[in-house]
This record gives sequence, C-alpha cells and structure tokens, in this order.
Amino acid sequence: MSATRAEICVVACAEAWRGDGEILAAAMGTCSILGARLARLTFEPGLLTTDGGALLTAEPVPFGAPAGPVEGWLPFREHLWLVQNGRRHVMMGASQIDRHGNTNISAVGDWARPKSQLLGVRGAPGNTICNPTSYWIPRHSARVFVPKVDMVSGVGTDRAAELGSGAARFHDLRRVVTDLAVFDFGAPDGAMRLLSAHPGVEVEQILAATGFEPVIEGDVPETRQPSAEELRLIREVLDPRSLRDREVRS
Repeated sequence: MSATRAEICVVACAEAWRGDGEILAAAMGTCSILGARLARLTFEPGLLTTDGGALLTAEPVPFGAPAGPVEGWLPFREHLWLVQNGRRHVMMGASQIDRHGNTNISAVGDWARPKSQLLGVRGAPGNTICNPTSYWIPRHSARVFVPKVDMVSGVGTDRAAELGSGAARFHDLRRVVTDLAVFDFGAPDGAMRLLSAHPGVEVEQILAATGFEPVIEGDVPETRQPSAEELRLIREVLDPRSLRDREVRS
C-alpha cells in the first residue's frame, strides 16, 4: 500500500513523541492530532491523549468522534500544572518561524501598524519555556519560514540561551514537521537542521520554500514510510473519513 503525503506527515508527527513515555501529548492540527494518537496506539502506549477537550481517553479515539471510555478529567488548572512541570509535549502551529525556532502567531508586519492581526501570543511563551514543544506546519513556504519573525510569540533557542539556565532550564524545542520535510534544532548553535525530506520532495524544493538556510549535514535521508499496520490504523481506525487529506493534499 502506497502512503499519501498526508499519511507520511501523520507518521512524521507521531515520531516527535517517540521516547516521551507517560506525559500528555497536546496536538493542534489534523495530522498532528492523528500523529499523537497513532504514537499511543503503536510505539508510545504510555502517552496521555485527550478527546480534544478536558477528557483523558482510555484509548485514542477516531478524529472527531466522541471520547468513548474515559480514564481521567483534565481541568484547565491541572493542564497548566502539567505545562509548568514539563509533563506535556505540545505540537503547535506557527504563522512565522525563524532558523532558531522563534515563532509568531500574533501579528504580521510592523508592530506599530501590523498588516494582519492573528491569534495573539496565547500560550506560546509558557509552552516553549516550560515544556517540550514541536511544530506542525502544513503549508511550508517562505512566508512562514522567515529570516526574522515580526513578533516573538514562541521562544527560540537563541532567545532561550540569552535568558540563562535559570529562566529557560525547561526550554526544549524538538521537531518541526511540514508537508515537505522534518527538521530539528540539533545544530551546534541551536539552529534548524534538515533531518529528512518527504518521499517525492527534493532538497532544492525545500530550500526554495525556506526563507533562511537550514543546516544540512551530508546526504538528507527520506522521511520514513508508514508500516502496513500504521496505514491500517490511520485509514480504518483513526481517520476513516480521510480528513487528513484536506489538510495535506497529495
């Protein structure tokens, strides 16, 4: 069975939670949510997943379905405790992101008179300072991957270093997954590093869609394909309505 680009992205998102163990997986976006639930069904059974709200589900539920059996309740105060104590790995979105992982979800353009008003910083500062953070960006383009963000909502590796170990001791940027590639922040200066290109995507295509030069170390491997069992779980259990293909088209 050949995988679609969306299914490649779901598996790449799932890999962001590999090795996390019993922490809360908080995801935003269709492929990211499916990735968290796929990780729990396969290689990370200890992950805590929700119904998208305040219910901790006994099993990962199909996208958009009712919670089913519930094993816990997670009111906002308890959710914030998990954030503050590093017991949550969130995968957020970003309207802009730079080479050190500073992100913007607040406003585009000059601060005094922005061209576009977005969400506001929301929980991005606390997320990035207090617990592991990854990003899911379904439309990889030079408008998103920029040399400098117009406003810092989420804290990148360079700004965290400036804050010092006391303020940023829990800062931990993990992965950036897009519809083209997977990145991490493993360069010596904490810059974004290209880990893999999705099947059918050339490195030159990724670079052309990126407004800065990511670190590339040797030959760039291909993002791994889903296994037959992972494809079955995605298609038959987690997302039988193929909502993933609306977010990432092949």
